[in-house]
Amino acid sequence: MFDIALFDPLYFAVSGVMWCWHQLFGFLLGPASGAAWALSVVFLVLTLRALLIRPFLAQVRSARVMRELAPQLADLRARHADDPARLLRESNVLQRAHGVSAASTLLPALLQVPVFFGLLHVLTSFKDAARANYAFGADEVRSFLEARLFEVPLSAYLSMPHLDAVGVERWEVAVVTVPLILLAALATHLTARLSLRQQPADSPLAGIMRWAPWVFPLGVLVGGAFFPFPVAILLYWLTNSAWTLVQQWLVLRPDRRPLQQGHLPATALQEGGLAATGPATRTVPRPRARVQRRHSSGHRRSRRRR
Repeated sequence: MFDIALFDPLYFAVSGVMWCWHQLFGFLLGPASGAAWALSVVFLVLTLRALLIRPFLAQVRSARVMRELAPQLADLRARHADDPARLLRESNVLQRAHGVSAASTLLPALLQVPVFFGLLHVLTSFKDAARANYAFGADEVRSFLEARLFEVPLSAYLSMPHLDAVGVERWEVAVVTVPLILLAALATHLTARLSLRQQPADSPLAGIMRWAPWVFPLGVLVGGAFFPFPVAILLYWLTNSAWTLVQQWLVLRPDRRPLQQGHLPATALQEGGLAATGPATRTVPRPRARVQRRHSSGHRRSRRRR
């Protein structure tokens, strides 16, 4: 799977991160422990997702700015419908003025694709106990293939034929794999619903994304049940889906905090500054009450008439 020599540096880097985590958990739990191998897979995913936070935030910022610019871009398309060259030029000027471009919303996502392919390739390359797997030697590959999580090999999968050859029944594999598949599908469904809320109603992708909360989880269910995705891949799948869900919820949730003085929305400033937010109210100072002095005897001092 994606076994191309050009990607070998990426595969060695990904497997090197997993090797470091396995050394740590192997020291604590034993190098042949199934829990040590499972935790090394989980923390490999967490490490790579943490490294991709900055590209994700850049993508979110660009997407938000592009949504804010959507009315102005629509106005440019209506105004220069007969002049595509000028429309492109004016659109680029508008986007550059706000520090974004159409490519800036796609580039961070494209940077993440080879990392996930590298992670998936390394995990699926634990096949032959007599061959090394990039940073892992042959002995470590054999240890991975023999490792068990809840008495089920990490290399076993639900539709695997001849499970009796590895000393496990299919129901035992189902006890481990089915909860992982269902949790991954649930996290994928919630993530897709959260992403759907960020799509404008008139967006060209709105019609397609409307089906995403159901199609994406269905792919997880079908893939986990009928394709050769072993327990280790399902751990990767669940960890990655859970991270995506939490990350989307933290970053894309709406800000319901009330606006404070001095923090006006950008649209209000662009549409007329302070006047756009409503007429300013002037506070008229109240006159101070005149205090009448009293004589030492306690009577009020009389005012002389001229």
